[in-house]
Amino acid sequence: MNARSKSNLVLAKLFLSAIAMIGGLVWFMDKSQAEQSTPIAASSRPALTVRITTLHQDKWARTLTANGSILPWQEAIITAQMQGVRIAEVKVSIGDKVHQGDVLMTLDNYINTGNSGAARAIQGQVVAPDDGVISAASANVGSMMQSGAELFRLIRKGRLEWRAELTAEELMLLRKDMPVKISVGENRTINGFVRAISPSVSAQTRYGYALISLQDSSGIIAGAFAHGTFDISGGKKSMQTLPQSAVMQRGSINYVLIVSEDNRAHERVVSVGQRIGDRIQIKQGLKANEPVIESGGAFLTDGDVVRVVKE
Repeated sequence: MNARSKSNLVLAKLFLSAIAMIGGLVWFMDKSQAEQSTPIAASSRPALTVRITTLHQDKWARTLTANGSILPWQEAIITAQMQGVRIAEVKVSIGDKVHQGDVLMTLDNYINTGNSGAARAIQGQVVAPDDGVISAASANVGSMMQSGAELFRLIRKGRLEWRAELTAEELMLLRKDMPVKISVGENRTINGFVRAISPSVSAQTRYGYALISLQDSSGIIAGAFAHGTFDISGGKKSMQTLPQSAVMQRGSINYVLIVSEDNRAHERVVSVGQRIGDRIQIKQGLKANEPVIESGGAFLTDGDVVRVVKE
């Protein structure tokens, strides 16, 4: 092989090597671009399919809730006014309704008449001082009365009331004759109104109380637990609300997720108020018609892409 042929062979090998290197570089660049494009596509994939809602104008009454017990309005304690007299007959028992003047029990004893030396029986009576219901009876036939001993207790007029336990701040929101709805027993609601408000609170518990007259206490047992709602607004007022599922909490902060024009979820801090049913009042932080994710926000983070379901 002459020198010229050898030179052509070397050039051909160099040419083929260059083509191989260029091909490998192109393959590497294409692969690199493909790998870089994959996370970009993933980041734009919707994280969740959501429904959106907006602020709704509702009319609610401003309310205050409290717990407490059902108690007698007034309870008369009937005691013995003499001693050494035997109880002859007890005519009533607990739960009995009585009228003023009804005989509750009779008394008898034997006394010496004096000159004749004969003994004769005298009989006395204990009567109800008012209309009402006997709530306790400790008198027993045949026992001797002791002065001042309790014989009966009488719930005057059979009237009960609700004693609501409240803080000082809550008590200052109440007014006499304010309407109240009391829930007691199984699904029973009774209307009432504020009769009296305590002027102080306990130094130990920091609670005071309000006494609520009940319009109908029939069938209610004294001592029963009850839950009540005070209408402190004097009527219904207009306010903006969202479903409670749309509002989330992180520490002491309440927030919602709004959906931007590019379908991304963004956190928005809001100020909340009353909760009634499945709705919650939004005081500040949102404008009318701003799209808010109705539920499922706990599974999203700020900036996630979402797919909005059209109603």
